[in-house]
Amino acid sequence: MTTTKRLMDSLNTLPLSNSPELAAALAEANEPTLLAAYVHLSHDTDLLERFAPHIKPAFSGLPTVIPGELTKELRGKMHHLLTTGEGLHKDMPADDLIQQIMSVTVGEKVEDEFVDLVFDQCGFRPWIDRSRIEGRVQPPADFKVLVIGAGLTGMEAAMKLREAGYDHVVIEKNPEVGGTWWENRYPGVGVDTPSHFYSFSWEIWPDWSTYHPSGSDMLRYMLEVADKYNLREKMRFNTTVETLVYDEKAGTWTVTVRNQDGSTEDIVANAVINGHGPVNRFRWPDIPGLQDFKGPVVHTAAWPKDLDVSGKRVAVIGTGASSAQLVGAIAPQVADMKVYQRTKHWVIHNREVADDVTDGMKWALVNIPTFLEWFRFRVYWNAADGLFENVLRDPAYAGNDLAVSASNEAIRQFALSHIQAKFAGRPDLIEKLTPDFPIFSKRIILDNGWLDALLNDNVHLETNGVARILPNGVEGKNGDFYECDIIVCATGFEVARMIGNLTIKGIGGRDLGEEWGEEDPRSYMGMVMPGYPNLFWTVGPNSAPNHAAGQNLISECQVNWIIEALDRVIEAGAKSFEVKQETFDAWNRKVEERMPQMIWSHPKANSYYNNSKGRVFLSWPWRLVDFYVETRKPEEGSYTLHS
Repeated sequence: MTTTKRLMDSLNTLPLSNSPELAAALAEANEPTLLAAYVHLSHDTDLLERFAPHIKPAFSGLPTVIPGELTKELRGKMHHLLTTGEGLHKDMPADDLIQQIMSVTVGEKVEDEFVDLVFDQCGFRPWIDRSRIEGRVQPPADFKVLVIGAGLTGMEAAMKLREAGYDHVVIEKNPEVGGTWWENRYPGVGVDTPSHFYSFSWEIWPDWSTYHPSGSDMLRYMLEVADKYNLREKMRFNTTVETLVYDEKAGTWTVTVRNQDGSTEDIVANAVINGHGPVNRFRWPDIPGLQDFKGPVVHTAAWPKDLDVSGKRVAVIGTGASSAQLVGAIAPQVADMKVYQRTKHWVIHNREVADDVTDGMKWALVNIPTFLEWFRFRVYWNAADGLFENVLRDPAYAGNDLAVSASNEAIRQFALSHIQAKFAGRPDLIEKLTPDFPIFSKRIILDNGWLDALLNDNVHLETNGVARILPNGVEGKNGDFYECDIIVCATGFEVARMIGNLTIKGIGGRDLGEEWGEEDPRSYMGMVMPGYPNLFWTVGPNSAPNHAAGQNLISECQVNWIIEALDRVIEAGAKSFEVKQETFDAWNRKVEERMPQMIWSHPKANSYYNNSKGRVFLSWPWRLVDFYVETRKPEEGSYTLHS
């Protein structure tokens, strides 16, 4: 059942019975979302206008305080509508009313440019269903698309390729769908993106356990989606893609895969979509003696199922997001733990990160029509483009060299106050943990027990670095030795080497690995490169939404654009699609010209968004809505169709 059908079916369940579950749901439901759902169902603009003065923008610093009598009236009216059906409008409100609901319930004007994105991403009016387009030229039965990876993007591609009528096969190296959420199973693993946005727009899930999903919840969602839509029927598991070679005469790719038994096989495909993602190949630290340690040496991204840290002495190398999640989770179990900090990170306190979604809220998400869709809208607005001003330099800002705008400084002060309050009696930890670079210039950490763990007597933070690993422990650069039983490397991924372990040969034997090198990938819109017809990347260079949540939206947008490109090939009776060199060059110049305006180019910024020369190769330097608009279809004149 797609989101739109679910919404239609939910309207047909009304009226609801006057049950204790409904009463609990109305009592526990998020009030602005309940207002949005009520006005959507009733078209009651009077109540909307009366709420408007009380709802403030999430990052304004002004509290949203709704008078009790107004909340009581809203709940009463919604209860009456849901249990009697009186005043219900089953038709979709006019666009201007939808936009008014958006603006009032987030406390600020939602401009026209966002409306199409919200309609699509919240399931009110999906952008396109190619199976329903009259007169669309159907792909030939022998036109085959090969997708690499069955993670979030690969599953999106499988769903939309099937909908568009393309024969396809998904090659996945793991035994199941899920990608990074199949692989990453360390204690405490979770997602930065709020739960109710980090999902497919065509399958918005109401069953999250917490407001920021654990890794297990994320995997459960993806497994359920694969089951529900029978996505595995076109997937081959335990199979690894190794080589792609383009045949100019045939306009096809020969893809060599390695099967589980070690044998290799060539698959000929008309097009290839690479969805293996940049956080799929983990990185070991370059520390002398690492292989000499006598106990377990593990990476967070390859956590052994049978590893028991209870009562053990554990050394953790790294203090990024994975380390923070892990340390917070295992601190109560270990006998002793030393955490080796390589770089500092800003930490944001979000009280919702570990909050359970109450039973009443879950009931509302499942049973109150439009409530789930409107809650997704609020999460998108407050966790995505609403944060963009934090990463855009304000030329007029002259506050200090640790921020790029007044709003960015306000967020920095918010994070700083959290650190100072948490370690009020530990100035040593404040000094060790306070970064000297702008917040949002590198990935932030959501505090879910990380700072509390550092206050435990059995957890020690070391900032002097690691000199070498000995058979029985870790020697710091200050000469201190820490004897331990287990070493955990929370040292990230080979993000800059976006080609991974693939060998890709394009027109005239061009080698994409040589062109990109170890850390300098370039593309057009994170998707295509001249010289490699019908080869489509996803989550590629300069397409990551590093200002906020939204990788799921980026993936959907890229798959949409890719299928539009393939449709151009089919409509023209051509063999392949290739972006023009001048288009590629112009777009990369545009990105380079934009980057000095972004926080990631700040002199003190240094993260995996940048390569060793400082070039920001990963980040998309505009808003999510801009990416959405740019990926509705390939721009005419920007590509060549080869016959």
